[in-house]
Amino acid sequence: MLLIQWSIGKGMIEYVNSKESEALKPVIVQLKTEYKKNNNWSTMQDRSKKFADLLFSKLKDSEFIMTPPLPPQFDDSKPPRRDPPADFFNDAKQPEGDLANRRPIRPRFREQINYVLFDATDNIVVGGQIREPDYNKAEIIIDHVKVGWLAVPKHKKIIDGYELEFIQQQQSYLWIIALVTMFLVALITLFLARHLAEPIKLVMSGMHKLTQGDYNQKIDIQRKDELGELSRDFNELAVTLGENDSARKRWLANISHELRTPIAILRGELEAMLDEVRPLNKENIGSANDEVKHLQHLVNDLQQLTSADVGGMHYRKKVNDLTKWLSKEVDKYRSYLAAADVSLIVEIEANQANIFSDSTRLCQLFENLINNCIKYAEASVVKISLVLDKDETGKLVRVVVEDNGVGVSDMHLPHLFEHLYRVDNSRNRKTGGSGLGLSICAHIVAAHQGSISAEHSDLGGLAITIEFPLSK
Repeated sequence: MLLIQWSIGKGMIEYVNSKESEALKPVIVQLKTEYKKNNNWSTMQDRSKKFADLLFSKLKDSEFIMTPPLPPQFDDSKPPRRDPPADFFNDAKQPEGDLANRRPIRPRFREQINYVLFDATDNIVVGGQIREPDYNKAEIIIDHVKVGWLAVPKHKKIIDGYELEFIQQQQSYLWIIALVTMFLVALITLFLARHLAEPIKLVMSGMHKLTQGDYNQKIDIQRKDELGELSRDFNELAVTLGENDSARKRWLANISHELRTPIAILRGELEAMLDEVRPLNKENIGSANDEVKHLQHLVNDLQQLTSADVGGMHYRKKVNDLTKWLSKEVDKYRSYLAAADVSLIVEIEANQANIFSDSTRLCQLFENLINNCIKYAEASVVKISLVLDKDETGKLVRVVVEDNGVGVSDMHLPHLFEHLYRVDNSRNRKTGGSGLGLSICAHIVAAHQGSISAEHSDLGGLAITIEFPLSK
């Protein structure tokens, strides 16, 4: 509001100055006429009254000179003064008789006339000294020759006239507008503050609870703006942290169980032999050695899985034809499965499927899958199929390893690739497994930019589906 008021006042002053310059054009024309009489300024030299009369006659219809000059008046209250200065009379005729001893009064105007006429050499022709440093300069040009110029001090403020009334009126309106605007801004700000602050407070409260370990948090903000997206992300974060915390606790419980069991058995057998409850013979030592092997196998798997988690598993990749590689490997798997009374079915529909892979890690991947079928699935038939397919990003190769074993219920399918996750009805210690094989498989597939999932098999058991992107 203050800037607008300043702008209006400044604009009005500029308007008044330009208007005054426009009003002075008839004065310039009359001054040209006076100059042409003698081709000089002799008719105007020091003629203050004539200059004032000229200005009044041309500006009497404007607001710049509102009243005509008055004749000389005398003040009887002042003592007489001899030989008064001539400029006090403004070139008027000297009074005679008693009037000569009386103090004259200068002609009065509503505004003090500050116009000054200069000649071409910048000498004052008529008028007073210019007291203001900022003024308009109206040149007087005759036949393309500058013969003088009229100096008009610029107005710096409006002291009367309809312009002042306009400014005062606008200032009143602006104050009303400002008060109404501030009232509306206050109302809108209060609404926006609640609209924005309440969801932020909910998120802050939820984040504080998350830092305290309370992951069972959900923020219900039904909005479609950024705060709504933030609340949805917060809810997903809370769910993820809760799942990770549960997985961590389950991991610690499972690994402590897996490590405690072979150690307890080993300790029991050794103590039994030390107490001579069991004879110290080769058979009992072999049983203790089996537990040591099982413990060593578990520790190796844990070390390998930990290396995969921290990026410690190294890969030497190159472009390999998965079709050709798998065709060679199945013979090894066939004999291995036959020893466990399991038949193998192979269906390879692709002639060529080049992928960027590490052959050693691929062997580890498929060996874990085959061992999973033998140890856990209790299957009699294992089927390996390879087909080419397409997705949104391009071509890929899909490998499915499935069996006709006991299968897995729906509730266990999403967790099969978690560390040490075991399905009680089909995973037991008699098989000697650690529950880490599928987790290692998931890391190997992820390192090859692929995906792995578990689902029910058409054969009746479990199907592990692996997808690899084809090499360009």
